[in-house]
Amino acid sequence: MSVLQEGRSAVITGAAGGIGLAIARACLARGMRVTIADHHGEKLEAAAVSLSADASGRVAHAVCDVSDPASVEALREVALAMHGPVDLLVNNAGIGMPNKPWSDREAWKRTLDVNLWGVINGLQAFVPGMIESGREGAVVNLGSKQGITNPPGNAAYNVSKAGVKVVTEQLAWEFRQIEGARLSAHLLVPGFTFTGMTAGGATEKPAGAWTADQVAQRMIDGIGSGAFYIICQDNEVDWEADRKRIAWGAGDLTEGRPALSRWHPDHAEAFKVYPGP
Repeated sequence: MSVLQEGRSAVITGAAGGIGLAIARACLARGMRVTIADHHGEKLEAAAVSLSADASGRVAHAVCDVSDPASVEALREVALAMHGPVDLLVNNAGIGMPNKPWSDREAWKRTLDVNLWGVINGLQAFVPGMIESGREGAVVNLGSKQGITNPPGNAAYNVSKAGVKVVTEQLAWEFRQIEGARLSAHLLVPGFTFTGMTAGGATEKPAGAWTADQVAQRMIDGIGSGAFYIICQDNEVDWEADRKRIAWGAGDLTEGRPALSRWHPDHAEAFKVYPGP
């Protein structure tokens, strides 16, 4: 896919570390130009310096609060000024704050503002120009398995990532309606990945986790193969386990089971012996 080739331009949010930084490295390794963004200014500056060591002149950066439309529009202007038309947009920025449906309004608002509205703001700032350019391009939004299987205990995060899934599915459909458009949408769904967001103070990668670089390579491979759902495994959960969990969750609706029956005392044993789809 030409969007991942030398000379093409990528914009990646949440790229001061973790998966975003790994995606930037993967793009640079393919000869692309990148504009990285994050709201952590010092960490972003350090990331830009590190990336530029092997890619002089191909790295731009901008401090950006993805929850603020004006800030995302300013990011767009930096990217256009430094590297020209954007070919790859990766809406990666995200946060997680465990909470309950009835508690902590501010945590709810901040989580949705960053995780869901951050994606929407990115789409509204960049996609019209990507359509107008007529170039081949791709948009990758970061989802989560929690936005698909909805495990209990982190309501706001799950809602935000379920919303990202829906928005990205709608985006893919809309791209198909545009005559002559050469744009694709992709939902990147990491598994257990060792990053600053998931480390919890740990300094050594757990055996069960993937590295951020593995997720970035899975994204590159998924875009290249034309996959919409780019679902990552990890060193503990394979695709068969993911399929089983996804299918069981859908069965709560079709089989009339209680909500989140996988964690319900009357159904937990049935899930354990469920063979999957």
